[in-house]
Amino acid sequence: MKYFIPLVFLAIIFGSCNKEKRQAKKDEDIIKKYISDYHLSATATGSGLYYVMEITGTGSQASASSQVTVAYKGYFTDGKIFDQSDTAGITFGLSQVIKGWTEGIPYFKEGGKGKLLIPSKLGYGSEGTNGIPGNSVLIFDINLIDVL
Repeated sequence: MKYFIPLVFLAIIFGSCNKEKRQAKKDEDIIKKYISDYHLSATATGSGLYYVMEITGTGSQASASSQVTVAYKGYFTDGKIFDQSDTAGITFGLSQVIKGWTEGIPYFKEGGKGKLLIPSKLGYGSEGTNGIPGNSVLIFDINLIDVL
């Protein structure tokens, strides 16, 4: 009996790790297919995030702790929009948003435009939120208006 609980605990941990790895692989395949289908020139960051730089921008570059103003459109790989700002954008701290934005926005400079292709673990994970199903790959068109 004294070995039963540790063995169950280890089984749960390894099962969870395998599930996360399977989801990461599934997300990677979805993102790569999207890149191929839309003939995008995307850069992988190593975390599962991909970004597409359409306009580099010439202003300041954000860091993960910056306040930024961003105009954006968020949608699923099927093109269904789940959120978007107006052209004036919204201002927020990069430490207050999903990990995909905290990591991805700093690749852009002020005036930069492009896409973030975000795996579920850097988005809303397996739980999802507000109409975004769990394990969803998210695509964002990004226009970095200002780094404050």
